[in-house]
Amino acid sequence: MNDVSSHDRIQGEVDDFPVVLFMKGSPMFPQCGFSAAVIEALTTLEVKFKGIDVLTDPELREGIKSFSNWPTIPQLYVKGEFVGGCDIVREMFESGELKELLDSKGIQTAA
Repeated sequence: MNDVSSHDRIQGEVDDFPVVLFMKGSPMFPQCGFSAAVIEALTTLEVKFKGIDVLTDPELREGIKSFSNWPTIPQLYVKGEFVGGCDIVREMFESGELKELLDSKGIQTAA
């Protein structure tokens, strides 16, 4: 897979699913604490999301960094828009901003 096809694959994922988390591991078995922290925030808000394990595909792992121009993983996308990595998502969750963003995009969250 070359850079163009990994970019196209990433674009397809963020276009096809309302909430996508590019992460290390899976939602059931995160392979890093940062991915686990984002999953915890989404799970607490009862948000349905698609988790994509970048550890299984080295080209995807590098491709997501150039796609977003963001150097770290995890990366959260909502309705095709890059939200941020672990620190940003955690801060947004704690301030209530993440729930507001999800609600404004029509993503169902816990009350």
